[in-house]
Amino acid sequence: MTDTVMGRRERKKAATRQALADAALELFLERGYDKVGVKDIADAADVSTTTLFKHFAGKEALVFDEDAANEAVLVGAVRNRAPGQSIPAALHQVILHLRSDAEPDDPRVIAFLELVNSTQALREYAHKMWMRHQVAVAHAIAEEVGAPADDPRCAALALFALEAPSLLEGRDGDTQEVLGGAFELLERGWSGLFGPDA
Repeated sequence: MTDTVMGRRERKKAATRQALADAALELFLERGYDKVGVKDIADAADVSTTTLFKHFAGKEALVFDEDAANEAVLVGAVRNRAPGQSIPAALHQVILHLRSDAEPDDPRVIAFLELVNSTQALREYAHKMWMRHQVAVAHAIAEEVGAPADDPRCAALALFALEAPSLLEGRDGDTQEVLGGAFELLERGWSGLFGPDA
């Protein structure tokens, strides 16, 4: 009976969270991010602002999913790379793949991306959400090369790899070309330290 109650409780929490996220997105797209308050979102989802803050830390958080999946993909790229594939090459491949998945055809998703790109607070929050994977990626790199978990070279590779997509901001150039140039630089420096297969 406890499992059934917990399951129901968890489903209700997930439904409330989804209703809040959906209401927020709808209002942001309709009115613009800056013209929507937390109370507006809570009212649209038919919950209190206290309930909203139990599920989300702030207004920016309502726009983004908890992207734990991205962290798993990034760490997996380091740990499960093909034999002979370097860590920078594996990160380049997965980041390029994640970028191409972020270029959808759905008009609603395109509108969402335009909202994020046109709102400084959301751009900054998206960047912060992306960069929070740096520590996990750095630790995975260190494990792979047999370095200490706090090795600054591994931390630097994780930082530079995750920052590489920021080179695309304000550029009309080809995503593959821009990221390719950045990762070519990382590849050369990394292989000089750890060898071509690391």
